[in-house]
Amino acid sequence: MEQKAALPVDKAYEYIKTRIMDGRFHPSQKLIENDLAQSIGASRNTIKKALLKLEQENLVILEPNKGAKIKAFELQEIKNYLEIREVLEGAILRRTAKTISTSDIKALEDLIEQMKEFAASNNLNGYSQCNQQFHEIIYRASENQEAVALVKQIKTQLQRLQLRTNLVPGRIEQSIQEHQQILAALKANDGSAAQKAVIAHITHLRETIDANYQQLI
Repeated sequence: MEQKAALPVDKAYEYIKTRIMDGRFHPSQKLIENDLAQSIGASRNTIKKALLKLEQENLVILEPNKGAKIKAFELQEIKNYLEIREVLEGAILRRTAKTISTSDIKALEDLIEQMKEFAASNNLNGYSQCNQQFHEIIYRASENQEAVALVKQIKTQLQRLQLRTNLVPGRIEQSIQEHQQILAALKANDGSAAQKAVIAHITHLRETIDANYQQLI
């Protein structure tokens, strides 16, 4: 069966969102509808609809008579979101540790080895992709998909900032150790230890952002 082509609004939405996530569009940057329409090859109406979707995800701000700009998160707002992640991901890991499969454990082990290799070669994109895959495996294994959906929404909003924390000296090495601690708890089917490990991981991320906020934004 022939795959249907992406709808114009979806194409415009993905184009803009990708550039927000990877940092090509900067916080507080104004988005000019005519420029976007020309770059994407879409109508201004299509761009407007795409921007509305991104506003619903809290990635774009639409201001009357001023147009659109990229959402810029204040430090306290970021810290609040990460505190919510600590609670939700702690609950997810506590339950998932008791049910995670051996095949998922093996996949997590392989990803940590890849993360070490990417870190050694200073391949930040490769490292970040493995990091995301590591957490995605845990999310898929979770029996609480409602909590997973909320976590993913928060992570989407803060992804571009979290990626930049990899540039902070020593953060990647610390992050690998944190992932190893999460894995060890999951292998032991120790829900309490898994909960503590992931909370420590997010707490350290929050502390890194707090200490380096001006350099990261």
